[in-house]
Amino acid sequence: MSPVAAAAPAQPSARPRGPRRVLLLHGIWMPGLSMAWLGARLARAGFEPEVFAYAGAGAGPEAVVPRLIEQIERLDAPCHLLAHSLGGLIALRALGERPRLPVRRVVCLGSPLCGSAAAGGLARHAWSAPALGRAAELLQRGCPPWQGAAEVGVIAGRSPHGLGQFFGRFQGDSDGTVAVDETRLPGLAAHTVIPASHSGLLFSAQAAGLAEAFFRRGRFGD
Repeated sequence: MSPVAAAAPAQPSARPRGPRRVLLLHGIWMPGLSMAWLGARLARAGFEPEVFAYAGAGAGPEAVVPRLIEQIERLDAPCHLLAHSLGGLIALRALGERPRLPVRRVVCLGSPLCGSAAAGGLARHAWSAPALGRAAELLQRGCPPWQGAAEVGVIAGRSPHGLGQFFGRFQGDSDGTVAVDETRLPGLAAHTVIPASHSGLLFSAQAAGLAEAFFRRGRFGD
């Protein structure tokens, strides 16, 4: 885990009334640093972001989920989670295994919570299957319908710029790696779609603003 540094804003936003701590989880092939831009935006909005770094393909959920549970318990205070791609599945797996974790709200960015067709395509080829590593099963299967105490919102992208489309054969809108329909898990508190690619969600001012709104009010709108 590493803190996210951010420059002080000229006119900082009002501090959140609820939890201020936000743990950020990156995707399968991304480093923790990939969440720095979003973390800086949250810091300017009055939150206290920290990156939870993990080996996405190398470690697998069996190793990562206990570490995430331990980190959340160590905070000893309510928090939120902001997770990109595989990070969203890891977050919901942790909350499913430990329902009493003090997590108030979760925002998933382009997470294939219903299972990833692109991951399934990669897994079918001997030359590409190793790229999924120990996360292959979770990515292909997804998560069960959400029934936990934490409110979960999803921000999906509809700009199809990514290599995943060559493996997934998506029906309908996608962010180039994950189909919008793959993000519509039953039980979500909120769902929205914005013009962004899968990696572009990490640098989208719109996505950052929507995540801030959800953490503050439990919805993406005003």
